Formats: sequence, structure tokens, C-alpha cells
Amino acid sequence: MQSLRDILARIARGETTPAGALAVSQARIAALEPRIQAFASRPDTLQPGEGPLAGVACGVKDIIDTADLPTMMGSPIYAGWRPRADAPIVMALKAAGATVAGKTHTTAFAFLDPAPTFNPHDPAASPGGSSAGSAAAVAAGMIPLAIGTQTGGSVIRPASYCGVAAIKPSYALLPTVGVKPFSWSLDTLGLMAATADDAGLALAAIAGRPELDAPAASLKGLRIGLHLQDYAGAPEPASATALERFRELATDAGAVLVPHDGPAALAEAFHAHGPLQDYEATQALAWEYAHHREALPPKLQAYLDTAQAVTPAQYDEARRRSRRGRDAARAFFAEVDVVATFAAPGEAPDSRDSTGDSRFNRLWTLLGVPCATVPVARGPRGLPTGVQVITGFGRDEQAIAVAKAIENLVARAG
Repeated sequence: MQSLRDILARIARGETTPAGALAVSQARIAALEPRIQAFASRPDTLQPGEGPLAGVACGVKDIIDTADLPTMMGSPIYAGWRPRADAPIVMALKAAGATVAGKTHTTAFAFLDPAPTFNPHDPAASPGGSSAGSAAAVAAGMIPLAIGTQTGGSVIRPASYCGVAAIKPSYALLPTVGVKPFSWSLDTLGLMAATADDAGLALAAIAGRPELDAPAASLKGLRIGLHLQDYAGAPEPASATALERFRELATDAGAVLVPHDGPAALAEAFHAHGPLQDYEATQALAWEYAHHREALPPKLQAYLDTAQAVTPAQYDEARRRSRRGRDAARAFFAEVDVVATFAAPGEAPDSRDSTGDSRFNRLWTLLGVPCATVPVARGPRGLPTGVQVITGFGRDEQAIAVAKAIENLVARAG
């Protein structure tokens, strides 16, 4: 994989130029794209910008508006569609000096019908979704940075499946204007990179928050709550092994790991995610459903057929349970320094027909809290598996710093 920080360091030392760094990415895309199929569209050339990320090629998920490239949302309904303006996140990316290397493949409207993308570790395995192209492009070393979105687990889960680092920031830290909505109460932008160190650096530059590029945390004396999410079901052996390896590494580094079950209100909030998302999705995709239902892919079509049955009263109750969960989360996160849990049910599914299950990500997306993932182990099929680090709302710096510490421990352990 390409390290964003390494690229910038080589530019600073005069070993390459922003244009030279972009040429490397463009060559790798040209060589690997026929096998990975990470991109829905690409510009003919990559031109460097000006700013702290000059020379960094970035993939942008194809539900995010770009004026210079089509925004097709993984659907023939929007084939060739060209917005008139860049989304604010794309403007922020360019203002930081990064270059859009292309629009990365997404599942249709960021739901569950698979994208054409391949997992770089195993062509028979799923790259996850919905940010499939973003995760695969980084994992294959085509680009050092990619933007995805998460409504359930669409940043953290594909990152885990593809063996890259990712950060889903606190809700609304990055603007979702100009992003095709699925559920406006849940939709959140996120970043994928080779390492948490790279993701933190990029997030700091894009958001204009230098404090997010924090050094790796010291784990000595850090209280880490292990939250197994029993309400979400049992993990597969690969994820259980990854969390156990994390526990061993963190304990050896001096951290204090404690079981951290949480109040019943969190489990209730987990179950509120479904009706909340369902009700909003029927409105976010009302035009497409009314005018192009038969053009929708089968899983999304069936989902929207069923979601029509969610009533305003059920939606209001889901919002109340969500609020109670967010209220309870303040005390939950105050009891420990950081929470650790599974990033995904297990290794990437062994079929590209599936994008996996977001059950270990949904609660945290609903709570709007920052989540980071880094790969820590390999599963029985040899595929990467990550661990998810979560902190209270607005504590993005701490989530990134702890994720950096974990990846350092994994690197030293080999």
C-alpha cells in the first residue's frame, strides 16, 4: 500500500514532486484497475494542487457530487450524470491540495447489492460495501487515500475486509451536503488509508483541525472497555481471534482491559437503527422508487418494498430510543478511556454476492461517535481482520491516537 505520510515526507525532502507522486498513483491505477475494478470513472490526467496534501491521489465514492466527473451512484438511473458543483467535502479535499484520482465504485445507492469491485487479497472474496471501491483501491496500493460513507458500517466494514485503516469521524464533523442521502440521521463521511496515522493526517488537513493529527497514544494505564455487543449476535472465529490478539497486545503494553457491557438503552438504540434507516430511506429514494423501481437492483428494490410499511409512529419511537441511547452513551464512554469491539463479523465473505453484515457497526453510527479500525490479524482463510476502536462524541483525536498505538503494536509483533 502507499503511505500518505511517506509520500509527503519524500516530497518535503525533494526526493519527488507532487506531480511525480501522482504519476506513481496513475501508473498503479492503470496497471491494477483491470483486475480490481475499483473506479467508476477517472480523469485523463492527475494535476497536483496546492496545500498540505499536494501530491496525494484520493478516490471519492461515487455517491458524492463532483463537477468534473460523473456521479452515477452505482445505478444505471444516473449513468453519465454530471452535477454542476463539487460537494463541500470535495472542495475541502482540493483546498487541502489533494487530487481526485477518480470516483470509486459503490453498491447501488450505497445499499447491499454488490459493486463490481474485487477484494485485492482474494478475487473470490467480497471487498465489502458500500464503499467497496474506496477500500479496494487503497488496499491494492493504487491510491493512498479514499473517501467513503457510512450509514450502517460502510466505511469500517470494507476497511476491515480489505485490510486497510479507516476513521468514521463524529457525526457531521465532515459535511454531507452533496452526498446522495440514504438516511440523513445516520449518513457520515469517512476516510480510508494504509494506516491510522495516514488517516489522521488526512482528516486533520481536510477538516482544518490540526489536533486530529495526534501522536500515537501511550497505552500504559489506559482503561479499555471490551464491548462484545451481545445484542448484535456472536462474531465469527476470525473476529473473535482478532479481538483476543488485540487484548493480548494491549495488555502487554500496560493497558487495563475490562469487560464493558453497557446499559440496556444501548441495545435498544441498536434495534432502533433499522426502523430509523428504513423510514428515511423511503423518502431519500422516493423519486427513484416512484419513477425507476424496475431499474433498482434486487436487494434494494425488495428492501424499499418492505420499508414502505414503517409508520411515522414507529419512526418517532426509533428516534426516541436513539435519543435515549445517545444520552446513555455519555456515561458509558465516561467509564473508560476507549472502547474496543469487532470491526466486522469476521473475514470478508467468500462470495462477491454479499457485502457482509453491518451489525457490529450500526450502534456506533447511530450514536454518531468516532470509530477507527486497523487490521490486527488474519482469519482462517488468510484474509485480514480488524478491530474497531470507539470513543465518545467529539473525541476523534483520541480514537485516532489509540488506533495508531494499536497498529504500532501489531507492526512490532509481526
